[in-house]
Amino acid sequence: MPKFTFVGGVHPYDGKDLSKDLPIKDVFPKGELVYPLSQHIGAPAKAIVAKGDYVLRGQMIAEADGFVSSPIYSTVSGTVTAIEPRRIVTGDMVMSIVIESDDKFDEVDYVKADVADLSKSEIVERIKVGGVVGMGGAGFPTHVKLSPKEPDKIEYVIANCAECEPYLTSDYRRMMEEPEKLVEGLKIILKLFDNAKGILAVEDNKPDCIAKLKALTKDDNRIIVKELKTKYPQGSERHLIYATTKRAINSSMLPADAGCVVDNVDTIVAIYHAVVEGRPLMERIVTVTGDAIKKPQNFRVCIGMNYAELIDEAGGFKVEPEKVVSGGPMMGFALFNYDVPTTKTASALLCLSKDEVSRNEPSACINCGMCLEVCPGRVAPKQLAVLAEKGDLEGFEAANGLECCECGCCSYICPAKRPLTQSIKSGRKMVLANKKKAGGAKK
Repeated sequence: MPKFTFVGGVHPYDGKDLSKDLPIKDVFPKGELVYPLSQHIGAPAKAIVAKGDYVLRGQMIAEADGFVSSPIYSTVSGTVTAIEPRRIVTGDMVMSIVIESDDKFDEVDYVKADVADLSKSEIVERIKVGGVVGMGGAGFPTHVKLSPKEPDKIEYVIANCAECEPYLTSDYRRMMEEPEKLVEGLKIILKLFDNAKGILAVEDNKPDCIAKLKALTKDDNRIIVKELKTKYPQGSERHLIYATTKRAINSSMLPADAGCVVDNVDTIVAIYHAVVEGRPLMERIVTVTGDAIKKPQNFRVCIGMNYAELIDEAGGFKVEPEKVVSGGPMMGFALFNYDVPTTKTASALLCLSKDEVSRNEPSACINCGMCLEVCPGRVAPKQLAVLAEKGDLEGFEAANGLECCECGCCSYICPAKRPLTQSIKSGRKMVLANKKKAGGAKK
C-alpha cells in the first residue's frame, strides 16, 4: 500500500521510545493554578470572577470577548486569589486568573446530550461554550473553524493523528487508550458537513494505532484511515492536506478554501467531551520527556497547573538539563523559568541534558542546496535568511518568504549550522506586522 506524503522534510531522531509505552497518568495540582486570559488566537477572554470568589471545577471564570475568542474554565475548586499579569512559556506577561485549589475538586453539574438530537448550530454552540480551541499549538477557536462560509463545500475532515514532532507521544497514548472518543468526535464534526468524508491520518510508525482505528471504522463508509509516511513535518496542516488529498494551499488561503477542515487528536476528543458530556475543556495530555528526566511519561493535566509540578511528577531531573523546551525540539519554546502554567495549547515539556544548538558555531554557507532540498514549503531558505538579515522585506516577500511554515527543517539539515529558520521567522514577523499596520492605516 502506498504511503501518503509530501515533497521535502527530514528524519530527526524521534525520541518517542522514552514515553510511548507507558499509560497516561492522572496528576493533580498541589498549589495555585494560573489561567492566562490569552490561551487562544483572537481576543483575550474577559474575567467574570473577582478576587475572593469561590469557584467549582468546571465553572466558567472568563468569557469569550468576541467571535474569535474562547471562554476559560476553572479546573479545580478553590478561591480566586488574584487577577494579575503572570509569565507564560513565551516569556510574556499576560493577565491571568490565579486560583488556590482546596484539593476537593467539587464540580458543577454537566448537561449531557444525545448527538442525534442536536442540530448543527447546537453542536457548534456546545463546542463554543466548551472553550475548545486547536490544541496542536495554534489555539484557534474551534467553533470558528467549524463555521466556514460555505459548509457544503467542505469535502474532507482530516484528523491530524500524525504527531510528527520528535519526542511527543501524547496523541499516540490518546489513540491507544481512548480511540473510541477520537472516532466519535470525528463523527460529530462530520455531522456538520453533509458532503464531507473523514480521514484519520496516521504516520506508519504507529501500526498499533492504525489497527485500532481501522477496526473501529471498518463499517463506516464516511471515514477512512490513511497511513502516512513517517517524516517531519508530516503533521503540518498544509502538508497534511496535500499528503491526504493532493490539494495545495498557500499562506493566503485557509484549509476551507481547499474544501478541508483539520483538527488534531486532542481537539477532536475535547469536541466529544463538550458535545456529548457537556464538559468544557479543562484537561489535556502533556508529554514530559527527554534524557534529563528520570521518568518520562504522559500526564493528564489540569490546565493551569505549574510546569515545575510536572517535573516533580516525572521524578525530577536525573541530570541538570542544559535546555528545557515547552513543546517539541523543532518548533517549541525554550524556557528560562519553570514557574509557568500549562495552557490549552501546552503539548510537552522536553528536558535535554545537552543544548546542542548553543554548541553550534555558524559558518559561511557552502551553497550545498540541502536546505532547498528538504524545505516542505518549496522556497529558498538561504536566500530568504539573507534577505531577512539585510532587512530587505520587499525582496523577502517577493521571494515567497510568507510561504515558510517555520518548521525548522532548513536549520536542522544545514551543515554550516546557520540559524536559517530564526532569520526567516524574524523576516516573516516584520512583513506581517507591516501589513497589519498598513491595514490599520487604511481603516
